[in-house]
Amino acid sequence: MTESDRWTDLLPLQSTSPEATHALGEQLAERVQPGDVIALHGDLGAGKTHLVKGIGAGLGYNPADIRSPTFTLVHVHEGGRLPLYHIDAYRLGDPAELYEMGADTYLYGEGVCCIEWPSRMGELLPDTALHLQLTHETRTTRRIRQTCHD
Repeated sequence: MTESDRWTDLLPLQSTSPEATHALGEQLAERVQPGDVIALHGDLGAGKTHLVKGIGAGLGYNPADIRSPTFTLVHVHEGGRLPLYHIDAYRLGDPAELYEMGADTYLYGEGVCCIEWPSRMGELLPDTALHLQLTHETRTTRRIRQTCHD
């Protein structure tokens, strides 16, 4: 089984609600392994944080405790099956900022790292990251698919 085969029966998915996106996150959490990085691409409101809440729930965290770390860049959740590192790079001025905050721990550690706005991280983003594209199809429907990124 190749690395991308781990996800093929889950993706692509059409989500018709935040609850469905959350459920996909829980399914992803069943398959994640230490050191996995999930890069979440999509416009504002596409469901990136809902997906991370589902991953967190699947790892044993309270989804209410998982919020987008827009102003702090990183939220660390510990005590579940694996640590969950949630990065929001939207306001990242320079990838070096994240490196100075200990990016190696998040990107190459024993936990799962979920990154919103990963394109802002430049070369810090590992080549092995799972890239998911969340796209608005209608006001209530999202398309979630695995993509390749440079």
